Amino acid sequence: MYFYKLVRFLAIIVFNIVFRIDIEGKENIPPEGRLVLCSNHISALDPIILAIAIPRPISFMAKKELFKNKILAKIIYKLGAFPVDRDGSDISAIRSSLRVLKEEKVLGIFPEGTRVSRVDLDNVKAGVGLISIKGKSPVVPVYIQSNYNIFSKVIVRIGKPIHLDESFDKKLSTEEYRSISREILQAIYSLNKM
Repeated sequence: MYFYKLVRFLAIIVFNIVFRIDIEGKENIPPEGRLVLCSNHISALDPIILAIAIPRPISFMAKKELFKNKILAKIIYKLGAFPVDRDGSDISAIRSSLRVLKEEKVLGIFPEGTRVSRVDLDNVKAGVGLISIKGKSPVVPVYIQSNYNIFSKVIVRIGKPIHLDESFDKKLSTEEYRSISREILQAIYSLNKM
């Protein structure tokens, strides 16, 4: 985790020069225990902004294409991220996610699976609901608002944890997992106060 802390420290310095970062709701992040952090996704810079905003280290689920370059892959792995195949149901990524949660760490997921410019609740993947429930973890919704222009404002709104305890020991269908994922996505976008 030393490498993560070092990179986060440097990112805080650089990003606070380049952008005006405003973080709301930091108190909604539990200081310990497993947690699924779910955010909208508007830029490749989002994971860095989340790492700056959240005081705990985050293990991100990242698209497998980022791991093609061996040097970049080594860095991303050292930062705690792991690959996911966005085209199908990636059992290996689900296992990695559940391992992160079992170790009482923070898992970072972008529920829409890719960068999006407009809200579409049907764009959500069932995996977010499945991982949160199988990992018996609360979910914290986060909304990032920015155009990422140099010296512009980046607003990070952290919502209250969503507890899914009533679904933990039930056998759910793919559609039920998708419905839970949709609720999570809705919670993210409800933080948009534009």
